[in-house]
Order: sequence, then structure tokens, then C-alpha cells
Amino acid sequence: MGIIVPFFAGYLFGNINGAYIVGRVVGGIDIREHGSKNAGATNVNRVLGSKPALFALAIDLLKGVTAVILARSLGGGDMQAIMAGVGAVCGHNWPFFLKFKGGKGIATSLGVLLSLDYQVALILLLVGIVIILTTRYVSLASVAGAVLYPVLVIAFKLSEEMMVFSLIISVFALLRHKENIKRLLRGQETRASIKFATKKED
Repeated sequence: MGIIVPFFAGYLFGNINGAYIVGRVVGGIDIREHGSKNAGATNVNRVLGSKPALFALAIDLLKGVTAVILARSLGGGDMQAIMAGVGAVCGHNWPFFLKFKGGKGIATSLGVLLSLDYQVALILLLVGIVIILTTRYVSLASVAGAVLYPVLVIAFKLSEEMMVFSLIISVFALLRHKENIKRLLRGQETRASIKFATKKED
């Protein structure tokens, strides 16, 4: 199978952007033109409410899971599964069908990791939830997860392939959150709020 086919198959899955789809279906908008202008579930929550955000989150999570499962079902090994996962994250962050203007890849990365190593994924998820509940900074949870992920790979003595994958995903996440990091350091980052509206308020 090689690694090129899994990567591009994953990339195509990654182009299925949950925030963009939900924005169009629920709000009749391009989510990238509203709020933070990011095509991710956090911005959907900000603009359209928590219920649409959950749908967007589920789509982005499941496409990461699906990319890895598909690679394995076609006879691929760990490397093929990992490359499919990398492709899915790249597709979410830089989607060809959305003119390369996508999201930040956290939900998709988590979906990929759930399929590759659910124990590490659950630890990162738990840490993220605790940070969000205590600080209401979704970006801080994402950045903390990006930093912690390679540490957990080392702690669990996972394969060299997983180490490389963790570094790639972490670099992607940190680069996509560079503006959030600057705002966090300045104390200007926006805190998340839970909104139960199902459409944009006037």
C-alpha cells in the first residue's frame, strides 16, 4: 500500500469540515466569516451555540477515526494508519475544497489518536476537559495537550513511529494556535461560554 495512498485518502476525509457544514446547514453562513473566523467547533459554539458545536465536533472527531480505520481495513500497518491520520489533520487544517482555509485540527487529531492509542487519547481528553472547566480557555487546553502528547508517548514507551506522529501533530497544533498563545500570554484570550441557541442571534 505504501504511505502516499493512505495520506491522500486521509486528506480527503479531512476536507469534510464539521464547522463549515454545520454553519451552512444550521445558520446558513460561512463560519469562517464570523466570530474568530476559524472553521472549528469552538467558533461554532461562539456563533451558533453549543448544540451545533457538538455536531461539528462529532464530525471532525469521527473523520479522524474513520481515516485510521479505513487504512487498517485495507491492510495497512501502523505506518499506513499514522499517515492516514496525518493526512486527515492536514485536510482539516488546509482543506483543498475550502481554499486551504480550515480549522486548527484538535478534534480531528483526537479522533486519530483514539484509533491509534485510546489510552493516551483519553488522558489528553481528561486533561483538556479539566483545563476548560477550570479556566474556560479552550485554546489553553489545546496547547497543553499538544505539549503533553509527546511526553505521554515517551512515558508509555510507544513506538518510534508514534513518537514522530506525536511531534508532527504537536507542531501543527502549536503553529495553528500561535495567535492564541500570544493572547494567552497577554491575558487577552477569549474565554469559552456555553450557549444553547441553535442559530445566530440578532
